[in-house]
Amino acid sequence: MSTQEQTATTPWLGHERGSAGYRRTAVALFAAGVATFAQLYSVQAVLPGLAAGLHLDASDAALGVSVATGALAVSVVGWSAVADRLGRVPAMVVSVVLATALGFAVPLAGSLGPLLVLRALQGAALGGLPAVAMAFLAEEVHARHVALAAGAYVSGNSVGGLTGRIVSSTVADVLGWRWGVAAVAVVGLVATVLFCAVVPRARGFVRHRASGSGPGLLARVREALSQPRLLVLYAQALLLMGAFVTIYNYLGFRLLAAPFSLSQTVVGLLFVVYLAGTASSSLAGRLAVHGRLRVLLGSAAVFALGCLLTLSSSVLVVVGGLVLLTAGFFAAHAVASGWVGASAAPRIRAQASALYTFAYYAGSSVVGWLGGFAFGDGGWGVVVAVVVALVAGAAALAALGLRGRTPTGTVVA
Repeated sequence: MSTQEQTATTPWLGHERGSAGYRRTAVALFAAGVATFAQLYSVQAVLPGLAAGLHLDASDAALGVSVATGALAVSVVGWSAVADRLGRVPAMVVSVVLATALGFAVPLAGSLGPLLVLRALQGAALGGLPAVAMAFLAEEVHARHVALAAGAYVSGNSVGGLTGRIVSSTVADVLGWRWGVAAVAVVGLVATVLFCAVVPRARGFVRHRASGSGPGLLARVREALSQPRLLVLYAQALLLMGAFVTIYNYLGFRLLAAPFSLSQTVVGLLFVVYLAGTASSSLAGRLAVHGRLRVLLGSAAVFALGCLLTLSSSVLVVVGGLVLLTAGFFAAHAVASGWVGASAAPRIRAQASALYTFAYYAGSSVVGWLGGFAFGDGGWGVVVAVVVALVAGAAALAALGLRGRTPTGTVVA
């Protein structure tokens, strides 16, 4: 019997927590999260240096982040179709290997145009991992442990974001933004090799054949867009990620200026608060089994409070606010992303995961870029007002649309 196509007589229930397969899956997706987020946001921590080097304003420089996340958002549905045909693991391997190769080309760009082209290609390549990671977990990990495994994956995302930002900003302070981005490409290469080495073979994947009797890609996408609970979860991704990236895109500009006047290295080191996201996403995964909605709403409240604290003129209070908003965001994301796999029917699980990812990175790309106009026209106070409004909107939608029971009958409120 194929290890990829299960029969009705020997159903695959998933790796149990504590098994070798579970550990390999968790480590592999942690490494993949590091590779993805380190490279996707490698230019974010060096935006002021990039702006100065290429003679750009803040919103134009932020396009270096937005085009990558936007291309990733556009690519995820296509990657979900590739993963349905070829398998989850081959799609993820191609994704991270191609993106890492492009990562070494990005620092060679001599002007904004080539930089944006390379970043767009890299973002599109990176789309294969987040597009199918949650579907892979839902198929390969026992249902009792999916939320916990999702927390491990999101922890890898936060470690990747931390590593990429600290490495790029520290190296850039000495050698310039190009060397900073190149150093992150090396980090991505190490994480990619680890992922490819330890990811286990898929056992729960059922191939979608072109001649099969099941619904086609467009029909599966329409079904994934027709369920109100899934639409609310996509909205969480769009609004919360847009708010989060807006804070991190422009806070560096504020901290480099008076009254803070911090160095690029110190600003980069502030990204160590991403460790709060590593801890909170794992904690949220454990708490979610007792009620996803309560954890999601509590996380949104922590996120909003942290944003408000960044209005302070004290660097210590600003750092405290960063800790809270980062912890709140990653906890909310861990809950919402895992909830998608639990809510979607198996036949549309990859498409639902891809649409959540699309919304997530569309928020990063569009809202993160538009936030630059708020910063340029109204300063940091306007940025915080916009971000808190986005978080409040996400919480209101969740409270109205996610009460009740999951399709399996589990109470979520």
